[in-house]
Amino acid sequence: MNNLDLRPLSIGEILDRTFTLYRNYFALFIGISAIPHILVLALNLAQTFTLKPVIFPTVVAGRTPQPPFPLAGMSTTYSGFAFLGMLVGTIALLLTEGATVIAVSELYLGRSITIGESFRRVRGELATLFGILVLKYLAIVAGLIMLVVPGVYVMCRFFVGVPSAIVEHLNARLALERSWNLTRDHAGRAFLIILLYFALSMAAAALFAIPFEIGIFVEKSNPAMVLVFMGLMQVGAAIAGILVIPVVTIAGAILYYDLRVRKEAFDLQVMMAPLAGPVTAGLPTAIT
Repeated sequence: MNNLDLRPLSIGEILDRTFTLYRNYFALFIGISAIPHILVLALNLAQTFTLKPVIFPTVVAGRTPQPPFPLAGMSTTYSGFAFLGMLVGTIALLLTEGATVIAVSELYLGRSITIGESFRRVRGELATLFGILVLKYLAIVAGLIMLVVPGVYVMCRFFVGVPSAIVEHLNARLALERSWNLTRDHAGRAFLIILLYFALSMAAAALFAIPFEIGIFVEKSNPAMVLVFMGLMQVGAAIAGILVIPVVTIAGAILYYDLRVRKEAFDLQVMMAPLAGPVTAGLPTAIT
């Protein structure tokens, strides 16, 4: 964005501004999203082609013939890949989300930033972002155990936790408290953004991944083609995620600033403060 336009926004304006920012700085946001997730894709492909699908022959006379290759140690290998995948996937998610919020914050306030600078600045926030992820997950699961609606509501109230932590340098607990306060009476707008994200995710998956899943089903009797389609499915799923993840993160950062404008006159703070540094002066400790 070339100028400051901090004012209360409707949900339609938030989404319009999200896609405008995404389109104008497409290379920046795709780079931030793609670089960590390429590692995830590489790991998934390694798992796919290392742990080849086992196709058992038809049972004859009550006996199952020996599989084409031994299964000894397969469970350990699967467990190792699963743990490594979870670890790499979590780091990729935290890097992408944090770096995107940093980039949006700089662009939204009229400053420029690069992919490398975004990642450099988010490195020191990884522990906080991981804490937010864990606490948010536990709270959402607790809400879902009670009923589905409380879990979704908690997800919406914690929606701007990451921007709160990144912009205001808060720890995980304070960032979630901050998000809870900011989203009071505005959880519905966060819900619409989350709903849009899931709709875009399903559409992207249908376009880039599901055709290869169909190919796996059609060629299920051909192990070589199954492997090819599994690899293509992993690539398609990665492309879908890389394209969609920035949308929800950009929208969350814009919603965060919108809530501060509405509740704290953040636009006036920016007008009165120099643009050379982050605007954090005058933040209330709690909003009732």
